[in-house]
Amino acid sequence: MTTADYTSLRDEELLRLSIESPSVFGVLVERYQAPFLRKAYRVLRNQEDAEDVVQEAFTKIYVNAARFQSQEGATFGSWGYKILLNTCYTFHQKRKRISGKRVYMEDELFYNLSEKKDEEKEMELGDLVATLLSQLPKNLHRVLHLHFIMGYKQQEIADMEGETVGAIKTRVFRAKQELKKIYAIQNGE
Repeated sequence: MTTADYTSLRDEELLRLSIESPSVFGVLVERYQAPFLRKAYRVLRNQEDAEDVVQEAFTKIYVNAARFQSQEGATFGSWGYKILLNTCYTFHQKRKRISGKRVYMEDELFYNLSEKKDEEKEMELGDLVATLLSQLPKNLHRVLHLHFIMGYKQQEIADMEGETVGAIKTRVFRAKQELKKIYAIQNGE
C-alpha cells in the first residue's frame, strides 16, 4: 500500500498499523498537525513553543501507540488532544520554573487539568516516562524500554541482547541512575 491508500482509513486503524509500519504514522501527522498547532498556540501563545510541543506530543503518541484502546466515546482524536494538552502543561510548568515568573496560559487548560481522572494521571506519568526515556543514550533506553515498558525479565533481555544477566542488571542500574539525573535537571533540583 502507498501512503495515499491509507488516507481512507480511520485514525484508530492508522495508529494500529503504524506500530508495525512507522511510515503510516505520517498520515496521522498530516491530519492532526494543523489543528494541534492551533490548539497549542492558543494555550501557549507562542508559535515556536507550540511547534516544539506538537512535535513532542506526536512523539509521545507514537511511543504510546500500543497503549491506545478504542472505547465508545474515546477516539484517537480525544486521546491525542489529551496528550497534547498534557504536553502543553508540562512545557508551561518547565518554562515557569526556568523563568521564575508567572506565565500566561489559557484557562481552558486549567479546566482540563482539574478534571483529570486516575487513568489520565497514569497516562501523564507515561508521557513523562516516555519523554525521560527518549533522552537516554540508546543502549540504556533500550534496556529500560524492554524491562519496564515491554515487561521482559532481565534474563529474557540478556538472551535477546546476547549478554549476561549481570551485564543487563548493570545497564538497568545505570539507566535508572541516568533517569534520576535527567529528572532532577528537568525539575531544577
